[in-house]
Amino acid sequence: MPKLNVLNVAGQNVGEIELTDTIFNVEVNEHILYEVVKNQLANKRQGNQSAKTRSEVRGGGRKPWRQKGTGRARQGSTRSVQWVGGGVAFAPKPRSYRYTLPKKVRRLAMKSALTTKVQNSEIIILDQLNMDAPKTKEFVQILKNINANRKALVVTAEKNENIIKSARNIEGVQTSLVNTLNVYDILKYDSFIITTDAVKKVEEVYA
Repeated sequence: MPKLNVLNVAGQNVGEIELTDTIFNVEVNEHILYEVVKNQLANKRQGNQSAKTRSEVRGGGRKPWRQKGTGRARQGSTRSVQWVGGGVAFAPKPRSYRYTLPKKVRRLAMKSALTTKVQNSEIIILDQLNMDAPKTKEFVQILKNINANRKALVVTAEKNENIIKSARNIEGVQTSLVNTLNVYDILKYDSFIITTDAVKKVEEVYA
């Protein structure tokens, strides 16, 4: 089992924690990570792009010139795709890009992402993270104390509005709960900051 130091908000070492091998020390499957990230990004797409086909463009009812005798190519409408102001061939229409992956694949990707953070020494474990009031300046100081990088994901076990409000004005910092944690966010941020309570909850969910 990998052992990691536990820090307090002042950046002091206050103990150690043993992480479960089956979650934080698995064989990293890069292809599955790619598939899950691609799936998440596809599911985020709005899919609301739209263009008009020749049947939807206004005008073009009259034949622009007679069929024969002009020396020009025959044309039936000024709203054909080759005309300026004409319709679009195979025009994109609103659609959903959403698709699902098997639960086993998603769980394995999550374990691979968490293992990657441990292997790259990008995980920071806090004994606790509580704030009495929303204070961005105080939260910035906490990040400095624990040597977190500019892009940081802060994971807590329970929702804390003071933490959320303190972090949301800091560029590159995002907060998350264990039950909303996803592979894309884990890989996107350089520092993965998690409380000991959240670690236990992760181990309960993915054991």
